[in-house]
Amino acid sequence: MTVYYDPTGAKYGLPTYPYKFAPEGLATVRQLRADGLRPGGQDIAAQILWRRGKRRAYLYRIDLALPKRTATPAQREALDKAMRVRRTCTTCGTTKNYVIPRSLGECLDCASGGAS
Repeated sequence: MTVYYDPTGAKYGLPTYPYKFAPEGLATVRQLRADGLRPGGQDIAAQILWRRGKRRAYLYRIDLALPKRTATPAQREALDKAMRVRRTCTTCGTTKNYVIPRSLGECLDCASGGAS
């Protein structure tokens, strides 16, 4: 398991740790998001390698992370409108509670032959 242990970065160019051996104070983007944070433009601090080096996760410093951005009311309204369009059937005009499959181009009811 120590194959990927390179805290100085001499072998891999970045400080590197095996899976589940990252030091305190570092987190992946997913872990930062779970805590309501984002990397905020900082450089990659380290990496985790596993599965014979085929898998990699970059680590960022938690103390340099910034709060996640929140969408403005106009952005939220635009997203709501776009999702409403994606849920509206072009054949019957009904707004469904699911996204209309692009492969069908219409709701499941219209695609099966019987409009609801």
